[in-house]
Amino acid sequence: MCLLDILASLRAGRPGWSPRVLLGADGPLRGAVGELGVECEVLPLPPALAGLGDAGLNRGTGGGGRRVAAGLALLLRGPGAVAATASYRARLGRALQAAEPDVVHTNGMKAHVLGTLAAPRGVPVVWHMHDFCAARPVMARLLRLVARRRPGGVRVVGVSHAVAADVARVLGPGVPVEAVYNAVDLARFAPGPGNGAWLDAEAGLPPAPPGTVRVGLVATYATWKGHDVFLEAAARVDRALPARFYVVGGPLYRTGGSQCSPAELQARAERLGLAGVVGFVPHQKAPEAVFRALDVVVHASTRPEPFGRVIVEAMACGRAVIAARAGGAAELFDEGVTALGCPPGMPDALAAAVSRLVAAPELRRVLGEAGRRAAIHRFDRAGLAEAWARVYGAPDDGPRKGQDAAPARAQALTPEAEAHA
Repeated sequence: MCLLDILASLRAGRPGWSPRVLLGADGPLRGAVGELGVECEVLPLPPALAGLGDAGLNRGTGGGGRRVAAGLALLLRGPGAVAATASYRARLGRALQAAEPDVVHTNGMKAHVLGTLAAPRGVPVVWHMHDFCAARPVMARLLRLVARRRPGGVRVVGVSHAVAADVARVLGPGVPVEAVYNAVDLARFAPGPGNGAWLDAEAGLPPAPPGTVRVGLVATYATWKGHDVFLEAAARVDRALPARFYVVGGPLYRTGGSQCSPAELQARAERLGLAGVVGFVPHQKAPEAVFRALDVVVHASTRPEPFGRVIVEAMACGRAVIAARAGGAAELFDEGVTALGCPPGMPDALAAAVSRLVAAPELRRVLGEAGRRAAIHRFDRAGLAEAWARVYGAPDDGPRKGQDAAPARAQALTPEAEAHA
């Protein structure tokens, strides 16, 4: 979604540019990129690399990491690992060379490493950092090595000031780091009448009685998104309050051990006695319809959130929001003004915040209206073109020194599963 918003803004704000996207796996993102009129190519990652995350990277590292090759070997352990990595890097290099980019813009940890090693010499590389990396010792070491190896270095953009500060600590002095907030389509994510009956049906629940306040967690099934905390909080909300709860999303990632299953969450809800009180809604292509069907949107991540896109989307839709107050998420709202904050990982505190909003329709209205105003002021994706043009070092469409006048080519690269773009 972040990549699509940037592309849409560039298409509108920099019509002379010709962005191209390279994906590491096929999927719905490819079609969404094509709908924007942007050229898109898929260069599939080797399965072992696509499915290996930090849990695998941090096993048996020993003294590895002194050289980039050793770090890459950690990414693909097992027979043929080094050969497969070298082969992919070569194919990636040929694809980038053919694209003749002015800038290579990478998304995702694996993309930062592979894209930097494969980018044509002399072409600036921008790492779009969507996550904290200090807690990933192997990847942090590998990123430092790759950044130092690249002639001219790399430029890093964090999705929040918290992420920017984290990566600056990891990479050390000499690497330019700044923050550019994600943004949303304010015409798409906008207030409007909600269809609660539709949401009930999607959740397999009977129609809610009039006056029911619908409270939802909208997130992928990543283990740290706080589904357990949300369910625990729902179980602690007084049943006399007219509240119904919804878990909206699904498993999305390839990386092993990174997510919980629908069966696990449903079993958890049953153990907590939430049958008929909590409904499970699969991933929706139109999340704005979900937000409008909810009265309260909960963000419950148990570890610091790099950004917290769902917070901004729900605010833009004029809905009351409860957000875990940590990491980049804490930068997105004013406590008690545009959303209610809650300490992460604390079901009692979350239950208290939910109970407060369920019992106070006027507070829900005030928060929703203030949240919408804040989204307009701070998170309009129309401003992304200007922000990223500055990052790319191209504030206008004029030719660079020593170049003929020609459209700029901003290469957006993400050789990972398309869900990580």
